[in-house]
Amino acid sequence: MERGVTGTYETSVAAGETCRAFVPAPLPPDPSLSVDASLQERLDEAHLVLGRLDSVSVLLPETSVFLYSYVRKEAVMSSQIEGTQSSLADLMLYEAAGAPGVPLDDVREVSCYVAALEHGLALLKGGLPLCTRLMNEMHAKLMTHGRGIGKAPGEVRRTQNWIGGPSPARASFVPPPPQRLGDCLSDLEKFLNDQPIRHSALIKAALSHVQFETIHPYLDGNGRLGRLLIPLILVHEGVLREPLLYLSLYFKTYRSNYYEMLQRVRLHGDWEEWLWFFATAVRYSAAQAVDTAKALNALGEADRERIRSLGRVAASALPVHQALFARPMSTIPAIGAVTGQSPHTVGKMLDAMIALGLVREVTGMKRNRIYEYTACLELLNREGEA
Repeated sequence: MERGVTGTYETSVAAGETCRAFVPAPLPPDPSLSVDASLQERLDEAHLVLGRLDSVSVLLPETSVFLYSYVRKEAVMSSQIEGTQSSLADLMLYEAAGAPGVPLDDVREVSCYVAALEHGLALLKGGLPLCTRLMNEMHAKLMTHGRGIGKAPGEVRRTQNWIGGPSPARASFVPPPPQRLGDCLSDLEKFLNDQPIRHSALIKAALSHVQFETIHPYLDGNGRLGRLLIPLILVHEGVLREPLLYLSLYFKTYRSNYYEMLQRVRLHGDWEEWLWFFATAVRYSAAQAVDTAKALNALGEADRERIRSLGRVAASALPVHQALFARPMSTIPAIGAVTGQSPHTVGKMLDAMIALGLVREVTGMKRNRIYEYTACLELLNREGEA
């Protein structure tokens, strides 16, 4: 349904230039959403796959392992949309105290994404509602290191920004002026907390994402934080027990469609078309997550069987394998801290696993070695067809 422009334009000034800034109308859409049979079917499909994904967090014995790795995969994907070159291996190297093969700022930015998600989840579990304070605290974590440190971490912007184009006057989109951000964020808070009416979790996440991206309340990091809010909303609403849904790969694959959809909502009010796109992204991404979780679980069981073939040393090798499964790139001291084994024992078990072709040493050095669970990383890096 085309409703026309979903907001108003106000004159603002950015970089010394006069421009037209867009102030979105509060949610929910007016007229209200028109969900026909086809759109309802797509939403139902997305909900169904989300249910399957949620069951993964209950049924799979390696859920915590999957969550650790999958969150980091999403951090890499989301940051790549913003132009970083860091890979999953770079991030895990960084976390294992190794030197990443990309600029340090890139891998630090990805690490901050993980920290922001973990902080947001902790705040929600502590009873804080979905609100501007939560967003600000997550933004502060997100922008702690790297190129974002000078972009007012945790603070709503006080100046006009713009998106695309060489100047504000020729930008593809100009978000609300800074003096309107308080009202815009307050209205978004109300919608997130079911005022004036309640919406389903999926619709709430879909509409809120567009609204946040349109408000663009920070100097930098808006895209990453906007994508982070999607799994947080679903966890807060009880749809998912763990934040296992991430849409960055889908948004990256269909980036031009994604940006076009956002602008189409602003200019034409076609929320239903956006809902279709969003539900399709959820359906695909949740199905991929389920497949990846099952594949990781199968890999772990198959490799444990191979380790059991080692005979007497298997009892010592299995805990080392489990430590590497939890952290697919690690060091002898880190593995020893988890398993309680001596460095000598850990090293011997790693040598045995290298002989089986399960593990490889990635530094080529005699000291401060880092070990990679190769098949696990390859499985996580498999993106599939969107």
